[in-house]
Amino acid sequence: LWGFPKKLASPTLRTETDTLVGTLDYGPVRVATGTMGYKHRAADLASVKASLADPNFLLKIIPHVDGTPRICELVEYHLEDIDLRGAWTGPAALNLWSHALAPVAELPVLEVVSAVHLVADLTLALGKVVHDYLAEAEPRHRKGRNHELSQ
Repeated sequence: LWGFPKKLASPTLRTETDTLVGTLDYGPVRVATGTMGYKHRAADLASVKASLADPNFLLKIIPHVDGTPRICELVEYHLEDIDLRGAWTGPAALNLWSHALAPVAELPVLEVVSAVHLVADLTLALGKVVHDYLAEAEPRHRKGRNHELSQ
């Protein structure tokens, strides 16, 4: 429904002693690895919960059968019924690798500004399209046909 890119890649998240490790593989090829200190420093729960209530955005791209974009939308979604059980901050790093069909490395990581991991129960509410990148300014009609609504 929302357009989270989950079908073409395999994400993992695990703890390794004192480190939280997240990986993203496209088939057998690693395209991203993120690490951060596991439960390094307790975060301010009130500010983390407030940030979870802010709107989130994603770019929903679904290709047509010929590979061209069929849907290309900016979607806003919210988290609801948030029960924050814990949150931590700490040092973090992100590595991206080039891949022809998963070009995440084309977005260079210049600096990791902050990192937070949390434990929460929440509901992912339905989103709304805030911009359709493929929408045309004028609707197209078949040649030789006039529609009452288009006049």
